[in-house]
Amino acid sequence: MTLQTHTSGGIEYLERPGQGDGPVLVLLHGIGSNATSFAAFLDHVAPDFRVIVWNAPGYGGSQPLAGDWPRAADYAEALKGLLDRLGLDRVLLAGHSLGTLIAAAFAAGHPERVAHLLLASPALGHGVTPGSALSAAAQKRLDDLAALGPEKFAEARATRLVFEPEANPDLVARVREAMSRVSSPGYDMAVRMLASGRLLDDAARLAVPTDVIVGSEDVVTPPEAARKTHAALPQSVRGALTQVPAAGHALYQQAPEAFAAALASMTLPAS
Repeated sequence: MTLQTHTSGGIEYLERPGQGDGPVLVLLHGIGSNATSFAAFLDHVAPDFRVIVWNAPGYGGSQPLAGDWPRAADYAEALKGLLDRLGLDRVLLAGHSLGTLIAAAFAAGHPERVAHLLLASPALGHGVTPGSALSAAAQKRLDDLAALGPEKFAEARATRLVFEPEANPDLVARVREAMSRVSSPGYDMAVRMLASGRLLDDAARLAVPTDVIVGSEDVVTPPEAARKTHAALPQSVRGALTQVPAAGHALYQQAPEAFAAALASMTLPAS
């Protein structure tokens, strides 16, 4: 089914209408990606799911947030605004990588809006104080993008997201193409949000059923980060922790069946 592109309140999103009365699934991409990276994966999602995939503020056709250093909660409020405008009161929510910081902040702040949460390849954040010096890893992202430009930046980083990249050249090409679309100021703001992010703090506040999934060969957000995230969840909402073999950071692209199975097992909203 063809994805439909829409814009609402300065946020661009892709939508796949559901067939029938299935749940609404909202997908949040990572820092070096965008909504289109989910396009091929959606063939693995049950056709009754209505799927919304946003371009985060500052990505694609979405307007950036105000200020130089937005926090995860600011992105979460932008997501709330989009769901409000679409009339979506309660959804299934899945975030990948940087998207887990936004998803957890949204679910912690608005638990009544999320029936079930999936944190995929969770990015813990670096925990620095907004306005202070960036973490070394965050500063390197900004320096590399400025020095190389988006295309060479993507070429230099894309292989790290894929397990056995030499055996998966088509996947590497797709990851590289999406990453080559990052631009300032949206990417810069996302890097700062990552630098100040504290996923474990929001995880500990969650009051909605939450699952965690990660690739066993992820070198960007390694399995240990997923285990820490899962352990931080209150026991009353702690769901499955899934480690997918032979998969890297680009999890829903390298292991789409496993990722789709994790989505399919999420608790559906009450009718």
